[in-house]
Amino acid sequence: MTSGFTIIRDSTPASAIPRGAVVAMGNFDGVHLGHRAVIAAALQMGRAHGRPALALTFEPHPRLFFSPNSPQFRLTDEAAKLRLLAGTGLAGAVVMTFDKARAGTTAQDFIHHELIGRLGISGIAVGYDFHFGKGRVGSPSLLVNEAPRLGIDVDVQPHVDIEERPVSSSAIRMALAEGQIEDATAMLGGPWFVTGEVIHGDKRGRDLGFPTANMRLDRNCGLKHGIYAVRVGRGEKRYDGVASFGRRPTFDNGATLLEVFLFDFSGDLYGATLDTAFIGFIREELKFDSVDALVAQMNDDSARARAILAAAPDAFPKLGDIG
Repeated sequence: MTSGFTIIRDSTPASAIPRGAVVAMGNFDGVHLGHRAVIAAALQMGRAHGRPALALTFEPHPRLFFSPNSPQFRLTDEAAKLRLLAGTGLAGAVVMTFDKARAGTTAQDFIHHELIGRLGISGIAVGYDFHFGKGRVGSPSLLVNEAPRLGIDVDVQPHVDIEERPVSSSAIRMALAEGQIEDATAMLGGPWFVTGEVIHGDKRGRDLGFPTANMRLDRNCGLKHGIYAVRVGRGEKRYDGVASFGRRPTFDNGATLLEVFLFDFSGDLYGATLDTAFIGFIREELKFDSVDALVAQMNDDSARARAILAAAPDAFPKLGDIG
């Protein structure tokens, strides 16, 4: 347990599992507004029951289990997802390993053995389209039908729309792939962010007057290559900056890298772990004919990033501590 947020895994002993909790069940990739509606319903039910409310989620993402050779752009890895869940007011999260055994568990067995038997839940909240169990037979309607016999409350949340468009993880992935940061932010309820360790680069940015903190993101990251206004977190500290995500076509067209230039900062960040929140898209990645042309553009990018960030002074994801 860390800062009041409990993580329950398959190996957690029964004595450490709070009986009678309410759960919000889902994959929660991105913890977007649709997910947050489910979480809010669980929190409300928990208050009504006088019980803690927990998220119930699965790792790895079931899609990765069923299609291991298909690239998967995850909005949040396990750690990022748990940090976002910890920031919602939930008391903790149940992280179930999604493996062959779990994939073969029938919906009825999952309800009776996991939800009722092991967790002893008093209530559950799910989204309208969430399915579970072997063959995805488990559905919100099944839970509603079983609820009276099981003695639990069930809350099924409808889809959440923004400007008549349904919010979904796939819609957010598509927005990020197109550089539509404002749309992604609206659907997420806050900026999309990545976490990475600062690695040594070729020091070219330092020579150009723009020393950068370089990070390698997941190879399946589907963010559009380009220049972004970003806000960076290191622990509780926040820094504004401008970032390039791409392959540096002016120089080497090499491996994809996130390069972040922090405004008004000096110091050594090598080995530090940074959270980078994407606040605005500035332009696509370009190849320049000269270093002077590139530096001039970088100065313009920085000015535009400062303006975008000044208009969003508090924009940063609400993250909790998971230890």
